[in-house]
Amino acid sequence: MADVVLYTTRWCPFCIRAIGLLDRKGAPYTNIDVGADPALRSDMAARAGRRSVPQIWIGETHVGGCDELYALERAGRLDDMLNN
Repeated sequence: MADVVLYTTRWCPFCIRAIGLLDRKGAPYTNIDVGADPALRSDMAARAGRRSVPQIWIGETHVGGCDELYALERAGRLDDMLNN
């Protein structure tokens, strides 16, 4: 399985939806909560070029946010990405 990393906050509904999809897929992931740590959010923004959450990586590929993750699922590409 590919390494999956999410930058999230606890109160973000899009973060909760993204985590829910990965949980249903049985995909292990590392969840980095940036809600209470400005330094972590700055690291995420530098890496992603965006300050919004969630920001999701599958392996070395920056997927983007929740909408992009669900778009991969609808296109039938998410399972392949998770299993590589």
